[in-house]
Amino acid sequence: MLRRSFLRSRIGIAVAVLVAALAGTAIAATAAPQKSPILPPSPLRYVSSLDLECFRTTPYTPPPLAAPIVLSHLNPVLAEQARWTIQSLGPRTQLCSPVAKNGQIPSEDVLDFVRYTDLSCYRITGPNINYPVKLSHLNPVLKDFPVRGVTLGAPEQLCVPVIKNQSVPPDEVLRFVRYIDLACFRETPQASLNTQLKLTQLNKELSDIPTTLVDVRLNRQLCVPVRKNNQEIPDDVLKIVQYIDLEKFDIAAPTPPAVQLRLRHINPLLTGLPIEPATLVGREQLAVPMAKNGQIPPG
Repeated sequence: MLRRSFLRSRIGIAVAVLVAALAGTAIAATAAPQKSPILPPSPLRYVSSLDLECFRTTPYTPPPLAAPIVLSHLNPVLAEQARWTIQSLGPRTQLCSPVAKNGQIPSEDVLDFVRYTDLSCYRITGPNINYPVKLSHLNPVLKDFPVRGVTLGAPEQLCVPVIKNQSVPPDEVLRFVRYIDLACFRETPQASLNTQLKLTQLNKELSDIPTTLVDVRLNRQLCVPVRKNNQEIPDDVLKIVQYIDLEKFDIAAPTPPAVQLRLRHINPLLTGLPIEPATLVGREQLAVPMAKNGQIPPG
């Protein structure tokens, strides 16, 4: 009898402990905050906030590509332009990193995506398209500058998405930025923007570079979105990426402190390339968001 009573007592205690544990788990699950997904902003909100400062880097040439890459235009204005093939990526010429102009920091939901937009730029060649476009500024800081006409010539750079050091974006952001490929076309005529801007680095890997006053001078290139081969880009990502048009202007600014970085490719077509060492050795250009022929991004 004593043994049965003892066993019933032990079983009762075990049941009580289990019930308490389950209750505690339920309370904890109820109390735990649900993490909201990071949703991309509208095309207009993202593109109009995308300013990149382009730094000259130490020399580096990627190894040969496994196969040639066929590039095709994504923006509706250039959709009828012919595809062209590049056999390899030439020497890296720049690293372009996100900045804010004159202290105008994007709102947090936009900043989540802008701060991880890092592009490494390589020399390429291609046909002269001789295509005239009218450009208007999208960023509010420069919105009062007039519409200008330029003619696009031959492509000179392909700028592809990378991450700096261990600064890995959240999954939702990586899914977006990994498909930002821009072909930069020489443009004429050149005319100085003739303005000064304060640039603040937005990516944490360059947070040691202080806010700097730069002189913005001649326009050099228009960088437009392209697709590599027949790469499938998710529809919600494509709806934004196709409107990323950035015009590059020369800048004059103090030499930045030496920053050593390791760059890792994140576009699925280039992830097999090795990690690249890069040291920033000079400030060269500012890339600012534009609309072509009045085609304002939605939203």
